[in-house]
Amino acid sequence: MGKFDLFNKFNNAVVVLNENKETVFTNHVFKRIFTDYENIRKFSHKLYYDVCALVSNDVTVHSPIIQALNSPQDFSAHVMYQTYTNDYYYFDMNSTKRGKYTVIILTDVTAKVNLANLQKKILTLKTKANFLEEENKNMAKIQLQAQSQAMKLYLLNNISNIIRESIDTSVILKSALNELKEMFGAFKGYYAKSNNDNSFTIIESLTPTNINKKISYEADINERISTGKLSCVTCRKEFHQAEPFKENVQRIILPIFHLNQKLGIIVLLTKQKVKLDDTLEVLIGVSSQLGNAIIQSELYKKNAVMVKNLTKTLKELKETQLQLINSEKMASLGQLVAGVAHEINTPVASIKSNNEIAKKILTRMDNNEDISLLQEINNIDSEAIQRINRLVVSLRKFVRLDEAELQDADINKEIDLTLDLIRHEIKNRIEVVKNYGDIPPVKCYPNMLNQVFMNILVNAAHAIKDKGTITIDTKYKNNNLTVKIKDDGCGIKEPEKIFDAGYTTKGVGVGTGLGLAISQKIIEKHKGKIKVKTKLNKGSEFDITIPSG
Repeated sequence: MGKFDLFNKFNNAVVVLNENKETVFTNHVFKRIFTDYENIRKFSHKLYYDVCALVSNDVTVHSPIIQALNSPQDFSAHVMYQTYTNDYYYFDMNSTKRGKYTVIILTDVTAKVNLANLQKKILTLKTKANFLEEENKNMAKIQLQAQSQAMKLYLLNNISNIIRESIDTSVILKSALNELKEMFGAFKGYYAKSNNDNSFTIIESLTPTNINKKISYEADINERISTGKLSCVTCRKEFHQAEPFKENVQRIILPIFHLNQKLGIIVLLTKQKVKLDDTLEVLIGVSSQLGNAIIQSELYKKNAVMVKNLTKTLKELKETQLQLINSEKMASLGQLVAGVAHEINTPVASIKSNNEIAKKILTRMDNNEDISLLQEINNIDSEAIQRINRLVVSLRKFVRLDEAELQDADINKEIDLTLDLIRHEIKNRIEVVKNYGDIPPVKCYPNMLNQVFMNILVNAAHAIKDKGTITIDTKYKNNNLTVKIKDDGCGIKEPEKIFDAGYTTKGVGVGTGLGLAISQKIIEKHKGKIKVKTKLNKGSEFDITIPSG
């Protein structure tokens, strides 16, 4: 047994060097670990300090083997060995002097070092994981805040859009209640307008059964509402007079103000836990917008009512103006016709008397040729006198001013009367086709209807430029009188305006635009209807229906 064989029993690698720094012994562990070992010089190049703080150009100071060999005393170091495959192993190196020999023991601590390094990495990873976890928590908070802010902006934007798109208070309030219901998970919500006695009346609700219910609250809640402060409390009662719930609920009361005017409150009931700090800003925004919207809606309604009343008044004034114009026109025409008739009657009476005298004288004359000529002249004069008399009678009938009450009238005869008066408009130019039905006496204002017939017939005659036809149909069915007057004239360009006062298709100074407007009012006075069908260059048809039962 050699003197160094004892080292073969060591679990650590051992190398023994003589005073000439020559290797004299390596134990089994050393040989197993350092299989490529040749000599101590090459070996020293592969063994390094794990950490060496010395800065020197002398390479020997960086070699733990050389330091151990040169050191007169025992030497210890933590070293690192690099294999030919560039793997690294770690050893605790201890050298001791035994006479002329230097014994170097290398204890493998690679696993320990790797474990320490791994633990450091784990610690670093844990630190990083904790940091990332904290970052994630912060990001989650930021995300929740962003979601909350987005929800607030979304809610405000929705309510703003609703307010812009609608002026209906009911639509605005119901939409706002639905948005708030989603936001707070409310199972009940409504808007109650403020009364003068610190009470409120529900006027808009997500549950219609609450409408018009009067509610009130305790003094402290009333104080918060009056000062415009939000209220969010856990309670068992919806309001002062209500039956208690079976479990506690969250009750949110949002006052709605416009400037300093208390308009009402929005009430929400939810079973969710509510933090007003998260929603205070959005609720204040909702309150402000709803306050403005409610006032604007009320102003719009007042303006709409005012416009409606003014429109109605203007319409009544126009109708009154038309009636006054028509009455004045008919009164003036009546006075004129009465005067003209009186003036005509006097010379006509004289002519008639002379005509009768001439007729008697003719019976005493002997010259047959002269008698025949004079009799023919006398007959012509007699027909002319009768024509004048009929015309005067027609004029007097047309402008009857004593018909303030309904009278029975033969409509067919009234139309004929009108045709007599406008004979000069249609004579030798327009053919009048009469399709008269069997019409019983109809209760009406005859002079007014004559005025309607005259307006339509004269317009029809004017619409026919050269020659043409006017067709008149009368019918009585189911207690309704129907009169249709049709022409084959030029038609009407804008039939929808034909009954508007002031609208005329005639030239300046020819038409006033009042004839058909007055005609429509006269038919409406008879509780009837007047319609027109027209086609350019084809003609027009007026359809008059009057109930008479």
